[in-house]
Amino acid sequence: MRVIAGEYRSRVLHAPRGLDTRPTSDRLRETLFNVLAPRVKGAVFLDLYAGSGAVGIEALSRGAREAIFVEQAETANRAIRGNLASLGIRGNYALEPRSVTAGLRRLAEAGRQADLVFLDPPYTQADEYAAALNLLGGECSSVLAPGALVIAEHEKRRELDERYGRLARYRVLKQGDAAISFYRTEPD
Repeated sequence: MRVIAGEYRSRVLHAPRGLDTRPTSDRLRETLFNVLAPRVKGAVFLDLYAGSGAVGIEALSRGAREAIFVEQAETANRAIRGNLASLGIRGNYALEPRSVTAGLRRLAEAGRQADLVFLDPPYTQADEYAAALNLLGGECSSVLAPGALVIAEHEKRRELDERYGRLARYRVLKQGDAAISFYRTEPD
């Protein structure tokens, strides 16, 4: 696994050992950031279920102002910290070592906002998609800056809902066995 483009291009990233973390493939990350390219520079990027931190690090490499990593597993948090250290990234990031539900509530209470939100829970935990997307489309919608996008990586064969509260899906990209669904806030 490597950083695809930007300041840290071609640098190697490490994922936590074991089968609990499934990193977003280099190819899918490249596709994602090709779509997001005009929006990344200067953005606050929220990486939910961050795993190795590869997606948030890719955002930093491409000019994001800040990346916020939300990850509950301590092995994954060690991997994120190790990847940030190996790249020499000492600022412009925050690590929330807690569940996504607790992390989103904490960010909302603190008045934090993100321009781009990426979520990639373990494919086997389908309920996590609904939980996170419902929070972002409802109780924790204040975390979304005006015009923010929410992007969910999921199995191609598992369709996500069209709406989660105020979040409405407007695009789906499929690649291999994976898909990424794009959401934006719409009025109730």
